Amino acid sequence: MSTGPGADSAPGHTSTTTRAAGRPAGEHPENAPTARNPRDPRNPRNPKNSMFSSLKIRNYRLFATGQVVSNTGTWMQRIAQDWLVLSLTGSASAVGITIALQFLPMLLFGLYGGVLADRLPKRPLLLCTQAAMGLTGIALAVLTLAGHVQVWHVYLAAFLLGLVTVVDNPARQTFVSEMVGKDQLANAVSLNSANFQSARLVGPAIAGVLITAVGSGWAFLLNGLSFAAPIVGLLLMRTHELHRAEVQPRAKGQLREGLRYVAGRPELIWPIVLVGFIGTFGFNFPIWLSAFVSKVFHGDAGTYGLFNTLIAAGSLAGALLAARRGLSRLRLLVAAAVLFSVLLLVAALAPSFWLFAALLVPIGVFGLTVNVTANSSVQMATDPEMRGRVMALFMMVFTGGTPIGAPVVGWVTDTYGARIGMAAGGAISLAAALAIGLVLSRVGNLRLSVNRHGVAFVPAPRARELVTAA
Repeated sequence: MSTGPGADSAPGHTSTTTRAAGRPAGEHPENAPTARNPRDPRNPRNPKNSMFSSLKIRNYRLFATGQVVSNTGTWMQRIAQDWLVLSLTGSASAVGITIALQFLPMLLFGLYGGVLADRLPKRPLLLCTQAAMGLTGIALAVLTLAGHVQVWHVYLAAFLLGLVTVVDNPARQTFVSEMVGKDQLANAVSLNSANFQSARLVGPAIAGVLITAVGSGWAFLLNGLSFAAPIVGLLLMRTHELHRAEVQPRAKGQLREGLRYVAGRPELIWPIVLVGFIGTFGFNFPIWLSAFVSKVFHGDAGTYGLFNTLIAAGSLAGALLAARRGLSRLRLLVAAAVLFSVLLLVAALAPSFWLFAALLVPIGVFGLTVNVTANSSVQMATDPEMRGRVMALFMMVFTGGTPIGAPVVGWVTDTYGARIGMAAGGAISLAAALAIGLVLSRVGNLRLSVNRHGVAFVPAPRARELVTAA
Protein backbone atom coordinates (compact mmCIF):
# COMPACT_ATOMS: atom_id res chain seq x y z
CA MET A 1 0.00 0.00 0.00
CA SER A 2 1.20 3.47 -0.86
CA THR A 3 2.69 5.97 1.56
CA GLY A 4 4.03 9.45 1.15
CA PRO A 5 2.93 12.42 -0.96
CA GLY A 6 0.64 11.62 -3.81
CA ALA A 7 -0.37 8.29 -2.34
CA ASP A 8 -4.05 9.07 -2.29
CA SER A 9 -4.28 10.26 -5.89
CA ALA A 10 -5.92 8.08 -8.51
CA PRO A 11 -3.44 6.05 -10.57
CA GLY A 12 -2.68 6.72 -14.18
CA HIS A 13 -3.80 10.35 -14.37
CA THR A 14 -0.53 12.27 -14.50
CA SER A 15 1.28 12.99 -17.75
CA THR A 16 4.27 15.10 -18.69
CA THR A 17 2.77 16.66 -21.81
CA THR A 18 -0.44 18.56 -22.42
CA ARG A 19 -2.67 18.74 -25.47
CA ALA A 20 -4.00 21.98 -26.86
CA ALA A 21 -7.35 21.21 -25.32
CA GLY A 22 -5.71 21.46 -21.91
CA ARG A 23 -6.15 17.80 -20.92
CA PRO A 24 -3.08 15.65 -20.17
CA ALA A 25 -1.96 13.52 -23.08
CA GLY A 26 -3.47 10.09 -23.06
CA GLU A 27 -6.18 11.09 -20.60
CA HIS A 28 -9.74 10.25 -21.56
CA PRO A 29 -12.74 12.11 -20.13
CA GLU A 30 -13.74 8.88 -18.38
CA ASN A 31 -10.42 8.92 -16.52
CA ALA A 32 -10.41 12.62 -15.71
CA PRO A 33 -10.14 13.22 -11.96
CA THR A 34 -13.17 14.80 -10.36
CA ALA A 35 -13.73 16.33 -6.95
CA ARG A 36 -16.11 14.12 -5.05
CA ASN A 37 -17.64 14.12 -1.65
CA PRO A 38 -15.79 11.49 0.43
CA ARG A 39 -19.20 10.20 1.52
CA ASP A 40 -20.30 9.65 -2.09
CA PRO A 41 -20.81 5.86 -2.46
CA ARG A 42 -19.23 6.03 -5.91
CA ASN A 43 -16.01 7.40 -4.43
CA PRO A 44 -13.35 4.65 -4.17
CA ARG A 45 -12.05 6.31 -0.98
CA ASN A 46 -15.45 6.15 0.66
CA PRO A 47 -15.00 4.24 3.93
CA LYS A 48 -18.36 2.58 3.35
CA ASN A 49 -16.96 0.77 0.30
CA SER A 50 -16.52 -2.87 1.29
CA MET A 51 -14.55 -5.86 0.09
CA PHE A 52 -17.56 -6.86 -2.04
CA SER A 53 -18.74 -3.38 -3.05
CA SER A 54 -18.83 -4.07 -6.80
CA LEU A 55 -21.32 -6.91 -6.19
CA LYS A 56 -23.89 -4.24 -5.35
CA ILE A 57 -24.05 -3.60 -9.11
CA ARG A 58 -26.66 -5.91 -10.63
CA ASN A 59 -24.94 -6.50 -13.97
CA TYR A 60 -21.65 -7.42 -12.30
CA ARG A 61 -23.45 -9.66 -9.82
CA LEU A 62 -24.96 -11.62 -12.73
CA PHE A 63 -21.55 -11.81 -14.40
CA ALA A 64 -19.78 -13.01 -11.23
CA THR A 65 -22.41 -15.67 -10.55
CA GLY A 66 -22.05 -17.07 -14.05
CA GLN A 67 -18.27 -16.99 -13.82
CA VAL A 68 -18.07 -18.94 -10.57
CA VAL A 69 -20.04 -21.77 -12.22
CA SER A 70 -18.03 -21.81 -15.46
CA ASN A 71 -14.69 -21.39 -13.62
CA THR A 72 -15.49 -24.47 -11.55
CA GLY A 73 -16.19 -26.36 -14.76
CA THR A 74 -12.96 -25.07 -16.30
CA TRP A 75 -10.89 -26.40 -13.38
CA MET A 76 -12.72 -29.72 -13.66
CA GLN A 77 -11.81 -29.97 -17.33
CA ARG A 78 -8.17 -29.07 -16.69
CA ILE A 79 -7.76 -31.99 -14.28
CA ALA A 80 -9.79 -34.40 -16.44
CA GLN A 81 -7.93 -33.37 -19.59
CA ASP A 82 -4.49 -34.00 -18.09
CA TRP A 83 -5.61 -37.31 -16.61
CA LEU A 84 -7.13 -38.45 -19.91
CA VAL A 85 -3.97 -37.66 -21.87
CA LEU A 86 -1.86 -39.44 -19.26
CA SER A 87 -4.20 -42.45 -19.44
CA LEU A 88 -4.09 -42.57 -23.25
CA THR A 89 -0.33 -42.14 -23.64
CA GLY A 90 1.34 -42.83 -20.29
CA SER A 91 3.54 -39.82 -21.08
CA ALA A 92 4.03 -36.69 -18.99
CA SER A 93 5.46 -35.02 -22.10
CA ALA A 94 2.10 -35.49 -23.83
CA VAL A 95 0.47 -33.60 -20.96
CA GLY A 96 2.99 -30.81 -21.50
CA ILE A 97 2.14 -30.70 -25.20
CA THR A 98 -1.55 -30.36 -24.34
CA ILE A 99 -0.87 -27.41 -22.04
CA ALA A 100 1.43 -25.77 -24.61
CA LEU A 101 -1.20 -26.12 -27.36
CA GLN A 102 -3.79 -24.44 -25.15
CA PHE A 103 -1.55 -21.42 -24.48
CA LEU A 104 0.15 -21.23 -27.90
CA PRO A 105 -2.69 -19.31 -29.65
CA MET A 106 -2.41 -16.53 -27.06
CA LEU A 107 1.30 -16.20 -27.80
CA LEU A 108 0.76 -16.20 -31.59
CA PHE A 109 -2.50 -14.27 -32.01
CA GLY A 110 -3.13 -12.51 -28.69
CA LEU A 111 -2.75 -8.99 -30.06
CA TYR A 112 -5.25 -9.64 -32.85
CA GLY A 113 -7.78 -10.72 -30.22
CA GLY A 114 -7.36 -7.31 -28.60
CA VAL A 115 -8.06 -5.55 -31.89
CA LEU A 116 -11.31 -7.52 -32.26
CA ALA A 117 -12.26 -6.73 -28.66
CA ASP A 118 -11.90 -3.01 -29.39
CA ARG A 119 -13.82 -3.23 -32.68
CA LEU A 120 -16.82 -5.28 -31.51
CA PRO A 121 -19.43 -4.76 -28.76
CA LYS A 122 -18.24 -6.73 -25.73
CA ARG A 123 -21.50 -8.33 -24.56
CA PRO A 124 -22.50 -9.96 -27.91
CA LEU A 125 -18.88 -10.99 -28.44
CA LEU A 126 -18.80 -12.72 -25.05
CA LEU A 127 -22.05 -14.53 -25.80
CA CYS A 128 -20.33 -16.05 -28.86
CA THR A 129 -17.05 -16.93 -27.15
CA GLN A 130 -18.70 -18.48 -24.07
CA ALA A 131 -20.96 -20.59 -26.30
CA ALA A 132 -17.95 -21.74 -28.37
CA MET A 133 -16.04 -22.75 -25.23
CA GLY A 134 -19.05 -24.71 -23.99
CA LEU A 135 -19.36 -26.55 -27.31
CA THR A 136 -15.68 -27.51 -27.15
CA GLY A 137 -16.22 -29.21 -23.80
CA ILE A 138 -19.38 -30.98 -24.98
CA ALA A 139 -17.66 -32.28 -28.14
CA LEU A 140 -14.81 -33.72 -26.07
CA ALA A 141 -17.37 -35.25 -23.68
CA VAL A 142 -19.22 -36.98 -26.53
CA LEU A 143 -16.00 -38.48 -27.93
CA THR A 144 -14.87 -39.66 -24.49
CA LEU A 145 -18.21 -41.11 -23.36
CA ALA A 146 -18.61 -42.89 -26.72
CA GLY A 147 -15.18 -44.50 -26.29
CA HIS A 148 -13.78 -43.02 -29.51
CA VAL A 149 -11.47 -40.36 -28.04
CA GLN A 150 -7.84 -40.31 -29.18
CA VAL A 151 -5.02 -38.12 -27.97
CA TRP A 152 -5.13 -35.96 -31.11
CA HIS A 153 -8.75 -35.14 -30.30
CA VAL A 154 -7.61 -33.72 -26.95
CA TYR A 155 -4.79 -31.80 -28.64
CA LEU A 156 -7.26 -30.30 -31.13
CA ALA A 157 -9.76 -29.41 -28.40
CA ALA A 158 -7.02 -27.71 -26.36
CA PHE A 159 -5.86 -25.70 -29.38
CA LEU A 160 -9.42 -24.65 -30.32
CA LEU A 161 -10.08 -23.62 -26.74
CA GLY A 162 -6.91 -21.53 -26.86
CA LEU A 163 -8.06 -19.85 -30.08
CA VAL A 164 -11.39 -18.85 -28.53
CA THR A 165 -9.56 -17.60 -25.43
CA VAL A 166 -7.55 -15.22 -27.64
CA VAL A 167 -10.73 -13.18 -28.13
CA ASP A 168 -12.57 -14.09 -24.94
CA ASN A 169 -9.82 -12.96 -22.56
CA PRO A 170 -9.47 -9.31 -23.62
CA ALA A 171 -13.22 -8.99 -24.17
CA ARG A 172 -13.98 -10.37 -20.71
CA GLN A 173 -11.27 -8.29 -19.03
CA THR A 174 -12.42 -5.02 -20.59
CA PHE A 175 -16.13 -5.77 -20.17
CA VAL A 176 -15.62 -5.51 -16.41
CA SER A 177 -15.11 -1.74 -16.70
CA GLU A 178 -18.32 -1.46 -18.73
CA MET A 179 -20.27 -3.21 -15.97
CA VAL A 180 -18.88 -1.40 -12.91
CA GLY A 181 -17.31 1.85 -14.16
CA LYS A 182 -13.95 3.33 -13.21
CA ASP A 183 -14.57 3.72 -9.47
CA GLN A 184 -15.23 0.04 -8.80
CA LEU A 185 -12.85 -1.38 -11.42
CA ALA A 186 -10.02 -2.34 -9.05
CA ASN A 187 -12.48 -4.02 -6.66
CA ALA A 188 -14.16 -5.96 -9.48
CA VAL A 189 -10.83 -7.14 -10.93
CA SER A 190 -9.84 -8.41 -7.48
CA LEU A 191 -13.16 -10.21 -7.03
CA ASN A 192 -12.73 -11.83 -10.46
CA SER A 193 -9.47 -13.31 -9.22
CA ALA A 194 -11.09 -14.40 -5.96
CA ASN A 195 -13.84 -16.01 -8.04
CA PHE A 196 -11.28 -17.94 -10.10
CA GLN A 197 -9.29 -19.05 -7.05
CA SER A 198 -12.46 -20.19 -5.23
CA ALA A 199 -13.25 -22.40 -8.22
CA ARG A 200 -9.68 -23.67 -8.09
CA LEU A 201 -10.35 -24.99 -4.59
CA VAL A 202 -13.59 -26.75 -5.59
CA GLY A 203 -13.25 -27.80 -9.27
CA PRO A 204 -10.31 -30.23 -8.97
CA ALA A 205 -11.94 -31.99 -6.00
CA ILE A 206 -15.18 -32.52 -7.95
CA ALA A 207 -13.20 -33.67 -10.98
CA GLY A 208 -11.30 -36.20 -8.89
CA VAL A 209 -14.53 -37.73 -7.58
CA LEU A 210 -16.08 -37.85 -11.07
CA ILE A 211 -13.01 -39.37 -12.74
CA THR A 212 -12.79 -42.06 -10.09
CA ALA A 213 -16.52 -42.82 -10.10
CA VAL A 214 -17.64 -42.48 -13.73
CA GLY A 215 -14.70 -41.33 -15.87
CA SER A 216 -13.32 -38.14 -17.44
CA GLY A 217 -16.13 -37.78 -19.97
CA TRP A 218 -18.66 -36.60 -17.37
CA ALA A 219 -16.27 -33.89 -16.17
CA PHE A 220 -16.01 -32.62 -19.76
CA LEU A 221 -19.80 -32.69 -20.10
CA LEU A 222 -20.38 -30.74 -16.90
CA ASN A 223 -17.79 -28.18 -17.99
CA GLY A 224 -19.54 -27.71 -21.32
CA LEU A 225 -22.91 -27.28 -19.64
CA SER A 226 -21.46 -24.88 -17.05
CA PHE A 227 -21.09 -22.20 -19.73
CA ALA A 228 -24.88 -21.87 -19.76
CA ALA A 229 -24.55 -19.89 -16.50
CA PRO A 230 -22.49 -16.96 -17.89
CA ILE A 231 -24.57 -16.95 -21.09
CA VAL A 232 -27.79 -16.59 -19.08
CA GLY A 233 -26.15 -13.89 -16.94
CA LEU A 234 -25.15 -11.91 -20.04
CA LEU A 235 -28.67 -12.20 -21.48
CA LEU A 236 -30.27 -10.96 -18.24
CA MET A 237 -28.13 -7.83 -17.98
CA ARG A 238 -29.67 -4.36 -18.18
CA THR A 239 -27.83 -2.95 -21.15
CA HIS A 240 -28.82 0.66 -20.37
CA GLU A 241 -26.82 0.43 -17.11
CA LEU A 242 -23.55 -0.44 -18.89
CA HIS A 243 -20.75 2.15 -19.09
CA ARG A 244 -20.29 1.55 -22.80
CA ALA A 245 -16.88 2.17 -24.33
CA GLU A 246 -16.77 3.57 -27.84
CA VAL A 247 -16.44 0.77 -30.41
CA GLN A 248 -13.50 1.42 -32.71
CA PRO A 249 -14.20 1.24 -36.48
CA ARG A 250 -12.11 -1.05 -38.63
CA ALA A 251 -8.97 0.75 -39.78
CA LYS A 252 -5.45 -0.01 -40.91
CA GLY A 253 -2.65 -0.03 -38.40
CA GLN A 254 -4.74 -0.60 -35.27
CA LEU A 255 -2.36 -3.29 -34.02
CA ARG A 256 0.67 -1.02 -34.46
CA GLU A 257 -1.28 1.82 -32.88
CA GLY A 258 -1.85 -0.29 -29.77
CA LEU A 259 1.83 -1.23 -29.51
CA ARG A 260 2.91 2.42 -29.93
CA TYR A 261 0.39 3.47 -27.29
CA VAL A 262 1.82 1.05 -24.73
CA ALA A 263 5.46 1.73 -25.65
CA GLY A 264 4.97 5.47 -25.09
CA ARG A 265 3.56 5.12 -21.57
CA PRO A 266 5.90 3.92 -18.80
CA GLU A 267 2.98 3.28 -16.43
CA LEU A 268 1.79 0.63 -18.93
CA ILE A 269 4.89 -0.89 -20.49
CA TRP A 270 6.86 -1.59 -17.31
CA PRO A 271 4.08 -3.38 -15.38
CA ILE A 272 3.47 -5.51 -18.47
CA VAL A 273 7.19 -6.34 -18.73
CA LEU A 274 7.31 -7.23 -15.03
CA VAL A 275 4.24 -9.48 -15.31
CA GLY A 276 5.87 -11.13 -18.33
CA PHE A 277 8.95 -12.11 -16.32
CA ILE A 278 6.93 -13.25 -13.30
CA GLY A 279 4.49 -15.23 -15.47
CA THR A 280 7.22 -16.87 -17.56
CA PHE A 281 9.72 -17.78 -14.84
CA GLY A 282 7.91 -17.43 -11.50
CA PHE A 283 4.55 -19.15 -12.07
CA ASN A 284 5.77 -22.69 -12.80
CA PHE A 285 4.25 -24.40 -9.78
CA PRO A 286 3.11 -27.62 -11.53
CA ILE A 287 6.74 -28.30 -12.40
CA TRP A 288 8.24 -27.35 -9.04
CA LEU A 289 5.60 -28.85 -6.78
CA SER A 290 5.56 -32.20 -8.59
CA ALA A 291 9.39 -32.29 -8.40
CA PHE A 292 9.40 -31.45 -4.67
CA VAL A 293 6.75 -34.10 -3.99
CA SER A 294 8.51 -36.88 -5.89
CA LYS A 295 12.22 -36.07 -5.48
CA VAL A 296 12.58 -34.06 -2.25
CA PHE A 297 9.81 -35.09 0.14
CA HIS A 298 8.96 -38.47 -1.47
CA GLY A 299 5.21 -37.89 -1.18
CA ASP A 300 2.23 -39.02 -3.19
CA ALA A 301 -0.74 -37.56 -5.07
CA GLY A 302 -2.25 -36.45 -1.76
CA THR A 303 0.85 -34.40 -0.97
CA TYR A 304 0.68 -32.78 -4.42
CA GLY A 305 -2.97 -31.95 -3.84
CA LEU A 306 -2.14 -30.42 -0.44
CA PHE A 307 0.53 -28.16 -1.94
CA ASN A 308 -1.84 -26.94 -4.66
CA THR A 309 -4.58 -26.32 -2.13
CA LEU A 310 -2.26 -24.21 0.04
CA ILE A 311 -1.26 -22.03 -2.93
CA ALA A 312 -4.91 -21.69 -3.96
CA ALA A 313 -5.89 -20.68 -0.42
CA GLY A 314 -3.16 -18.04 -0.36
CA SER A 315 -4.23 -16.77 -3.79
CA LEU A 316 -7.84 -16.48 -2.62
CA ALA A 317 -6.73 -14.53 0.45
CA GLY A 318 -4.61 -12.25 -1.76
CA ALA A 319 -7.55 -11.58 -4.06
CA LEU A 320 -9.86 -10.70 -1.17
CA LEU A 321 -7.25 -8.40 0.37
CA ALA A 322 -6.85 -6.67 -2.99
CA ALA A 323 -10.62 -6.24 -3.22
CA ARG A 324 -10.67 -4.65 0.22
CA ARG A 325 -7.76 -2.37 -0.64
CA GLY A 326 -9.57 -1.01 -3.70
CA LEU A 327 -6.89 1.14 -5.34
CA SER A 328 -3.78 -0.18 -7.11
CA ARG A 329 -0.32 1.38 -7.09
CA LEU A 330 2.76 0.59 -9.10
CA ARG A 331 4.87 0.74 -5.95
CA LEU A 332 2.62 -1.96 -4.44
CA LEU A 333 3.12 -4.03 -7.61
CA VAL A 334 6.91 -3.82 -7.34
CA ALA A 335 6.89 -4.55 -3.60
CA ALA A 336 4.63 -7.58 -4.05
CA ALA A 337 6.84 -8.87 -6.89
CA VAL A 338 9.95 -8.55 -4.72
CA LEU A 339 8.31 -10.35 -1.78
CA PHE A 340 6.95 -13.09 -4.06
CA SER A 341 10.41 -13.67 -5.55
CA VAL A 342 12.15 -13.70 -2.16
CA LEU A 343 9.62 -16.22 -0.84
CA LEU A 344 10.33 -18.50 -3.83
CA LEU A 345 14.03 -18.39 -2.95
CA VAL A 346 13.35 -19.09 0.74
CA ALA A 347 10.97 -21.96 -0.07
CA ALA A 348 13.53 -23.47 -2.45
CA LEU A 349 15.95 -23.74 0.49
CA ALA A 350 13.37 -24.78 3.10
CA PRO A 351 14.86 -27.74 5.03
CA SER A 352 11.61 -29.29 6.24
CA PHE A 353 8.32 -30.40 4.70
CA TRP A 354 6.09 -28.27 6.91
CA LEU A 355 8.15 -25.10 6.48
CA PHE A 356 7.96 -25.53 2.71
CA ALA A 357 4.20 -26.14 2.93
CA ALA A 358 3.67 -23.08 5.18
CA LEU A 359 5.56 -20.82 2.74
CA LEU A 360 3.20 -21.76 -0.09
CA VAL A 361 0.38 -19.71 1.46
CA PRO A 362 2.20 -16.31 1.41
CA ILE A 363 3.62 -17.22 -2.02
CA GLY A 364 0.01 -17.54 -3.20
CA VAL A 365 -0.93 -14.23 -1.53
CA PHE A 366 1.84 -12.17 -3.11
CA GLY A 367 1.71 -13.94 -6.48
CA LEU A 368 -1.97 -13.09 -6.79
CA THR A 369 -1.29 -9.53 -5.57
CA VAL A 370 1.17 -9.07 -8.44
CA ASN A 371 -1.39 -10.28 -10.98
CA VAL A 372 -4.36 -8.28 -9.65
CA THR A 373 -2.41 -5.06 -9.04
CA ALA A 374 -0.85 -5.12 -12.50
CA ASN A 375 -4.20 -5.91 -14.15
CA SER A 376 -6.17 -3.14 -12.45
CA SER A 377 -3.34 -0.58 -12.71
CA VAL A 378 -2.99 -1.15 -16.44
CA GLN A 379 -6.75 -1.00 -17.06
CA MET A 380 -7.20 2.20 -15.05
CA ALA A 381 -4.31 3.92 -16.82
CA THR A 382 -5.60 3.00 -20.30
CA ASP A 383 -8.03 4.99 -22.43
CA PRO A 384 -11.29 3.02 -22.91
CA GLU A 385 -10.94 2.85 -26.71
CA MET A 386 -7.53 1.17 -26.31
CA ARG A 387 -8.30 -1.26 -23.48
CA GLY A 388 -8.93 -4.30 -25.66
CA ARG A 389 -5.54 -4.08 -27.34
CA VAL A 390 -3.69 -3.22 -24.14
CA MET A 391 -5.26 -6.05 -22.14
CA ALA A 392 -4.64 -8.47 -25.01
CA LEU A 393 -0.94 -7.56 -24.81
CA PHE A 394 -1.08 -7.96 -21.02
CA MET A 395 -2.61 -11.44 -21.25
CA MET A 396 -0.36 -12.45 -24.15
CA VAL A 397 2.73 -11.57 -22.14
CA PHE A 398 1.43 -13.12 -18.91
CA THR A 399 0.08 -16.43 -20.23
CA GLY A 400 1.85 -16.57 -23.60
CA GLY A 401 5.19 -16.95 -21.88
CA THR A 402 4.17 -20.38 -20.56
CA PRO A 403 5.12 -22.32 -23.73
CA ILE A 404 8.55 -20.63 -23.55
CA GLY A 405 9.30 -20.57 -19.84
CA ALA A 406 7.88 -23.95 -18.82
CA PRO A 407 10.27 -26.08 -20.96
CA VAL A 408 13.28 -24.04 -19.79
CA VAL A 409 12.31 -24.21 -16.13
CA GLY A 410 11.45 -27.90 -16.54
CA TRP A 411 14.87 -28.65 -18.02
CA VAL A 412 16.67 -26.81 -15.20
CA THR A 413 14.54 -28.64 -12.61
CA ASP A 414 15.15 -32.07 -14.19
CA THR A 415 18.89 -31.44 -14.63
CA TYR A 416 19.83 -29.72 -11.38
CA GLY A 417 17.00 -30.64 -9.02
CA ALA A 418 13.81 -29.13 -7.65
CA ARG A 419 15.55 -26.69 -5.30
CA ILE A 420 17.78 -25.21 -8.01
CA GLY A 421 14.85 -25.01 -10.43
CA MET A 422 12.65 -23.09 -8.00
CA ALA A 423 15.54 -20.88 -6.87
CA ALA A 424 16.35 -20.02 -10.49
CA GLY A 425 12.77 -18.93 -11.13
CA GLY A 426 12.80 -16.83 -7.96
CA ALA A 427 16.17 -15.25 -8.81
CA ILE A 428 15.07 -14.22 -12.33
CA SER A 429 11.80 -12.83 -10.97
CA LEU A 430 13.62 -10.91 -8.23
CA ALA A 431 16.12 -9.41 -10.69
CA ALA A 432 13.25 -8.28 -12.93
CA ALA A 433 11.30 -6.77 -10.00
CA LEU A 434 14.31 -4.82 -8.69
CA ALA A 435 15.35 -3.60 -12.15
CA ILE A 436 11.84 -2.44 -13.08
CA GLY A 437 11.38 -0.87 -9.64
CA LEU A 438 14.52 1.21 -10.23
CA VAL A 439 13.33 2.17 -13.73
CA LEU A 440 9.95 3.31 -12.42
CA SER A 441 11.58 5.23 -9.58
CA ARG A 442 13.76 7.13 -12.06
CA VAL A 443 10.92 7.79 -14.48
CA GLY A 444 8.69 8.88 -11.61
CA ASN A 445 11.49 10.97 -10.05
CA LEU A 446 11.30 8.99 -6.81
CA ARG A 447 14.03 8.47 -4.25
CA LEU A 448 14.68 5.78 -1.66
CA SER A 449 13.66 6.90 1.81
CA VAL A 450 14.88 5.12 4.95
CA ASN A 451 13.43 6.31 8.25
CA ARG A 452 11.84 5.04 11.46
CA HIS A 453 8.69 4.12 9.52
CA GLY A 454 10.55 1.78 7.17
CA VAL A 455 11.98 1.77 3.64
CA ALA A 456 9.99 3.15 0.70
CA PHE A 457 10.20 5.02 -2.59
CA VAL A 458 8.88 8.57 -2.14
CA PRO A 459 8.58 11.49 -4.60
CA ALA A 460 11.74 13.55 -4.84
CA PRO A 461 11.47 17.33 -4.50
CA ARG A 462 9.67 18.92 -7.46
CA ALA A 463 8.63 15.49 -8.78
CA ARG A 464 6.14 15.86 -11.59
CA GLU A 465 6.01 12.55 -13.46
CA LEU A 466 4.12 9.39 -12.62
CA VAL A 467 3.84 10.26 -8.92
CA THR A 468 0.23 9.21 -8.80
CA ALA A 469 0.84 6.10 -10.91
CA ALA A 470 3.73 5.02 -8.72
